[in-house]
Amino acid sequence: MKKILCCILLLAMCLSLFGCAKESSVAPSEDAKKDPVTEIEGEKTNPETEAETPVEENEIIELSYLIPNNLNTAGVEAVCALAEEKLGIHVELEVVSGADLQTIIMTRLAAGDANDLIYGNAGSYLQTFAPEEYFIDLSSQTWADRITDSYKNIVTIDGGLYGIPAENMSSIGIFYNKDIYEKYNLEVPQTWDEFIANCDTLKQAGEVAVIGSFGDSWTTQVPFLGDNGNLLAKEPDFVDAYNRGEWKYATSEAGLYSWQKLADLAPYYNEDYLATTFNDALDRLANGEGAHYFGFSSILGTIREAYGSDVNKIRAFAIPDDDPEITTLTVGMPCAIYGNKNSEKVDAILRFMEFYISDEALNAYGAATIPDGAFCVKDYTPGFEGGYDAVNIDMKPYVDNGKTALMLEALSPVKGGNCAAICQEVGSGIISAEEGAKAYDDDCVKQAIQLGLDWK
Repeated sequence: MKKILCCILLLAMCLSLFGCAKESSVAPSEDAKKDPVTEIEGEKTNPETEAETPVEENEIIELSYLIPNNLNTAGVEAVCALAEEKLGIHVELEVVSGADLQTIIMTRLAAGDANDLIYGNAGSYLQTFAPEEYFIDLSSQTWADRITDSYKNIVTIDGGLYGIPAENMSSIGIFYNKDIYEKYNLEVPQTWDEFIANCDTLKQAGEVAVIGSFGDSWTTQVPFLGDNGNLLAKEPDFVDAYNRGEWKYATSEAGLYSWQKLADLAPYYNEDYLATTFNDALDRLANGEGAHYFGFSSILGTIREAYGSDVNKIRAFAIPDDDPEITTLTVGMPCAIYGNKNSEKVDAILRFMEFYISDEALNAYGAATIPDGAFCVKDYTPGFEGGYDAVNIDMKPYVDNGKTALMLEALSPVKGGNCAAICQEVGSGIISAEEGAKAYDDDCVKQAIQLGLDWK
């Protein structure tokens, strides 16, 4: 059996998040010389850029882009090279420590010497940047309509749209071995009961229905964390109430169901699930020694490194709810690219940002990185070879249909420190779903108090 070598960085990605081409003498195309921001009468325009001088023939404009050293730059470099060829814009990557990125951004913005393009956190972190003062508002740009509404929500403040997605999203789902499904003529389940019925069929046939990897205790949380999309679909006001300490898993039907799903899995794990590691689990899934695995989409890249094109034997679906109309894919949104409002090159920044989310640029990005999640861009069909079927066929429809929701960690600062241990007890059948939910509620209260929140 091949052994997968990987770095277990998946939780870090869940709890938050995952140089350019040399200067060229290629002249910008005729399209590049046009100002794509000033549009025909009756459509949106950008007054910030109307007075700027267009790029002249053979002129290369240079922009600086601040990025962290833990960013995979292959896709970015591919887009930058293409932007230089097509737009006459050279993007110089400045790489700094990821741990220091936030401080560097804040310091430079305040000093007035920030980079033209900035890679930064989205969501609740955006407000810390004072975006209305420092970042270009993209809400007047027609091309920004391509960004999915779910992503716009995390880069918008007071009606101002400030960022574009820097990478693809990540997601949590149930990954399954297609060969096993075909062997037993199983259909992709549309409800949780149908999923359990598939597991029963597999167990009766002597197959491992669900691969457990409790040897790496953090993996025990994945089914619980991955059900957050369904919880939010049923209780859209959950986050505000949870952040105020007014909502509890044990007293909510929807919240308790997330724990019940975890408890339902106990009979279907491999016999050695307590000793099986994350690496072992991916080997077994790829080799057909287990049918399902609850995981993050980044497992696809890890499997591809060891098994090549066989990775497309691994397919995926969102953790199902009882109602297929409710079933929602839980995702982690990527960080954003922000444009420096006070730069002298606002026009070039906007043209680069528009190009970055174009089909042509996304194809270049995807060919260089093989994304393990969908892009937060509407009406985009991947046009590069080597993509994952689990992403392009299975996950993309959830994105296109607006059936995604953020992981709880992106919406609240409160996550119980004993989550993994409690999930292991519930998943092993040691305690009930009700007991697990109550224990987790108590654990969250402890952390909220440590954070200075007024929880009871």
